[in-house]
Amino acid sequence: MEIRIQPEARSPEVGIPDGGVVLGTLDATPLEFWIGVQEGGVVQLDDLVVAETRLPDGQRVRFYGVVDQVRKRYEGTYYDNDAFRVTDGMLPADVSYAAHVQVTRIDPEVFIPPSPGDRARVVRGEEFQRALYFDTFSRRIPIGLTRTGEPVYANLEFLDGTRGAHVSISGVSGVATKTSYATFLLYALFHSGALGMDATNAKALVFNVKGEDLLWLDHPNARMDEAARAEYARLDLPVGPFRSVAFYAPARRHSHIPIPDVGSRSTGVRPYLWTLREFCREGLLRFCFAEAEDARAQVSFVVARVENHLRRLAEQGDPDDPGLSVEERRLRTFRDLVDYLDTPVLDSWVSVAPGTLDAFRRRLHAAADRMGHLVRGDREAMGWRIDWQAQQVTVVDLHTLPAQAQMFVVGVLLKRMMEEKERQGTARPLVFVVLDELNKYAPREGTSPIRDVLLDIAERGRSLGVSLFGCQQTASEVERRVLANAALKVVGRLDPAEAERGEYGWLTRTARLRAQLLQPGTMIVSQPDIPTPLLVRFPFPAWATRQSEAALPEDEDPFARL
Repeated sequence: MEIRIQPEARSPEVGIPDGGVVLGTLDATPLEFWIGVQEGGVVQLDDLVVAETRLPDGQRVRFYGVVDQVRKRYEGTYYDNDAFRVTDGMLPADVSYAAHVQVTRIDPEVFIPPSPGDRARVVRGEEFQRALYFDTFSRRIPIGLTRTGEPVYANLEFLDGTRGAHVSISGVSGVATKTSYATFLLYALFHSGALGMDATNAKALVFNVKGEDLLWLDHPNARMDEAARAEYARLDLPVGPFRSVAFYAPARRHSHIPIPDVGSRSTGVRPYLWTLREFCREGLLRFCFAEAEDARAQVSFVVARVENHLRRLAEQGDPDDPGLSVEERRLRTFRDLVDYLDTPVLDSWVSVAPGTLDAFRRRLHAAADRMGHLVRGDREAMGWRIDWQAQQVTVVDLHTLPAQAQMFVVGVLLKRMMEEKERQGTARPLVFVVLDELNKYAPREGTSPIRDVLLDIAERGRSLGVSLFGCQQTASEVERRVLANAALKVVGRLDPAEAERGEYGWLTRTARLRAQLLQPGTMIVSQPDIPTPLLVRFPFPAWATRQSEAALPEDEDPFARL
């Protein structure tokens, strides 16, 4: 039957359709309870409710919670076929409509259960924010909206390193909108005003690994409609593109003059290169051997010894010379360096088994084919390093590079960023790093130089003001310590088998099932201040995510490239 409320027990809120009472037929505890929904009422998943009970001394205790399960059933029936008889009017029965509430906050903290018959109601506005502790956040950023349009916030202290850092975003590729949500979080950080004075010098380093979607962040989205603008207004965010963005793309192969290897954008993108002297002086050889099998093959010892020799060679001669001169031999390209090492000189530098040296040479030749064009020793290669501090957001395009070259670029940049932060010795200015396919760069199995750098960021980044926004299809394949250090955990659509893995233990049983059904633009977020994950949706990007969405200024010629 419908759960009825006796007239004398009804609250003033009974007049609204989304009230109810705490049930007495199921256990009520301080952490969870069931409410019966009154006739004509509607209580849905994700609704925030409050139930109030009174202590013997008259003190009132409020139990705020989120609805994580709702169900209906006939009362007084025993068999499945009874549903047909009730429908045909042959058997009397009423409908029981109940909702399970996972408690998020008890105010004041008196850990008694609510009493059966206590009044419950759905909350909005100020009470909604109280239910989720938003009133206790001294600094907060919007992270999305509930299904009913209530803004949801994250405690900034768990993103800027004050009490925690890092975000882990998981989900199926193409459906979970992981990168879109990561860029939305960045937008909220830089445009909500939550960072205060830190916003002036805070930086973001974004790696673009798929397509050229992130090469249009500085253009407004021409497909924004009024509904999307209203959602930004509810989040108190301006509508527009990122204000300060620099774009870098790898230099095109076989081009003497460095030009960016991009297809859709003709202006505003700088190519990036490293000189041969920088490569040797800064010890970047290890990032040419970034795959796990390189460590297992004992090649890492050879790499370390060769790096030392190359560093000494780079310290000789003119420091402004992009190339190297060795034994009357001029090295102008990465291939020249590989050929030089493919001589007896390597045997004189490192004393190991011939098979190990052969493995080193074999991998080095493979690296030359895949990323050799990014390291050059000619004059035209000078001055094309990535300056990730010049603008507020720096997008580094990788999508045209082979996997080994992508690892080289990511490893080199993150290593340099961490070294510069260590030299500064302070947590300010803040740096936010967005890296997709984290399972490739920080895999659970094996070791590699880039994995070590990411582990360092996960474990020490908080104290240095570095926050990692890592995205991956499968968190079960990412190094555990990287995941464990993430303060915010987010999932979009999950594969059913992946959703059952232990890495998603922070999801409730219902949330695991819902994660398999999530639509693009909807995420489930867990944060330290709130004891249960929340479902949020984020608004349509106000910045272009592809060329067709970019609202070009009138003075920009779309045919300039031609």
